[in-house]
Amino acid sequence: MARIHKLPVSVVNRIAAGEVVERPASLVKELLENALDASPSRVDVALEQGGIALVRVVDDGGGIEADDLPLAVTAHATSKLRVAEDLEHIETLGFRGEALASIGEVARLVIRSRTPHGTGASLTVDGGRMGEVMPEGCGLGTTVEVHQLFGNVPARRAFLRAPQTEWSHASEAFVRTALAHQGVAMSLSHNGRRVHDLPSVAAWRDRIGGLFGTALGARLIEITAEDDEISLRGLVGRPEDDMAGTRLQYLFVAGRPFRDRSILHAVQEGYRGLLLSGRQPIVFLSFGMPADMVDVNVHPSKIEVRFREPSRLYRLVLSALRTAFLQADMGTRLKAPAPAWPSRNESAASTAFAPWFGQPHPRATSQVEEGNASPRPMPSWERDDQAPLAFAAESRASGASLGAGHGAEERAVQMHNRYIVVECGDGIEVIDQHALHERVLYERLKASVADGNLEVQPLLIPEKVDLEATDLELVTEHAEALDRAGMHVEPFGGCTVIVTSKPALAGNAPAAEIVREVLDRLSAVAAGGDAAMLIDEVLHGLACRAAIKAGDPLSREEVDALVRDRRMVHESHHCPHGRPTSLGLSRQDLDRQFRRT
Repeated sequence: MARIHKLPVSVVNRIAAGEVVERPASLVKELLENALDASPSRVDVALEQGGIALVRVVDDGGGIEADDLPLAVTAHATSKLRVAEDLEHIETLGFRGEALASIGEVARLVIRSRTPHGTGASLTVDGGRMGEVMPEGCGLGTTVEVHQLFGNVPARRAFLRAPQTEWSHASEAFVRTALAHQGVAMSLSHNGRRVHDLPSVAAWRDRIGGLFGTALGARLIEITAEDDEISLRGLVGRPEDDMAGTRLQYLFVAGRPFRDRSILHAVQEGYRGLLLSGRQPIVFLSFGMPADMVDVNVHPSKIEVRFREPSRLYRLVLSALRTAFLQADMGTRLKAPAPAWPSRNESAASTAFAPWFGQPHPRATSQVEEGNASPRPMPSWERDDQAPLAFAAESRASGASLGAGHGAEERAVQMHNRYIVVECGDGIEVIDQHALHERVLYERLKASVADGNLEVQPLLIPEKVDLEATDLELVTEHAEALDRAGMHVEPFGGCTVIVTSKPALAGNAPAAEIVREVLDRLSAVAAGGDAAMLIDEVLHGLACRAAIKAGDPLSREEVDALVRDRRMVHESHHCPHGRPTSLGLSRQDLDRQFRRT
């Protein structure tokens, strides 16, 4: 008896579905690619229950002839390849001919389509069973609906996550594709609510702004580079607009989003020395090259690609970033326009540091005295020019004696608006002002939340924040954790929220900046974090954005207060990220360095 036999078509399709269709996000990606290959002017995507119950993609492209509908849902049938040599010159997004056949095997698939010169028709495939092609009155283009993903495969359906989690992945798949095709109008709806409505735009910056907020889009720095037939165009974030995670890092080649560790390593190298340890830059990079220099057929999901000469891409990215950041005139381009500083009286300057170091009054700011350097504008995508972050500075280096109550006399001086050098009895200690202040704020916030006496500052004028769709869902889902940490955030319509209160310890740090930092952290733990973990992530984000920054000049009182406060908090030798807050050099170490021993 023969032991080798040919698998039934349904089994082949179900195996392919295991590679092509992992979750609703896979449907969004595959159906969007098919729609875009039809040269539409508009594509609309609608999901229900995170895409588990329904994924609908509607385009106004060229459509499918009625006679071709059965072939469209047949495995390895495609209009985009003819001969094997075509695999070396792929210029379309979908080309393998597996997606629709695989989807029809594990869900109920309905296709309606009409070409410019034909009549409308529809076809239904339910769990691999193909129905008849039926006449259908429909508009020009194609509508594909996928109902009840894995409804006929309970074992696979059991591995799907909650609708909220699946929605997060599906909306990200939409964002990646929309970023790569700004010339096509696109929309995304979830459970009947319009989340994104993106017009066709000529500039990539405008599409980024439509997805992530116009303020972010306006702040991005344009980079370009070429290496013979390879080109790079990109929009990258200013170093001060760094992130806790890699959510805003996108790579594209020939209109296709992809992942590549080597290129992201080049990005990190390009920003080296400009970011704090553990922080991530914002980057949108698009590569152009001949089709035969990139293999997009590495994996059925087509999210991984292989380049013929990856080292050239690495050098191109690194060179473009270093050129942007290290040119002599780049210093002025990286800085935002100087705000119109409001007049402040002398008493305001004397209390400028108050809430940041445990005092009861809101932190104020003062005009910079003539002859001093202007303070660095607040790094924020939505900056309030009337509330600058800068400290009132008496000088660039402030010294103080801190001997009272500490035994041996200590003297502290700020250096380079970045470090505080403390002279102590046994040598010197160099403190990172941002890392230490972040730890101080985090410990104070944590203690206040635990004791139930967190001081909350209501905002006289609530601050509006434009969010991504997934971030809006995070705000709704974790409103309680945000409230407990002193951040009260309310929906305002669309993907906009308003912040009506924040912790008093946050000082004048903009609510928009705090919210983005907090949500960046929550997104990493939201799927499985308990309440305590979520609140802790909120406090981490608060402390990071509210802390003084490297480059902020400190007054003598601020230096005094910061050095004293380190003795009043737990684990002051590390910031919440784990970076050291200080390093010490004993007198013996100094003597040894100067060869006195």
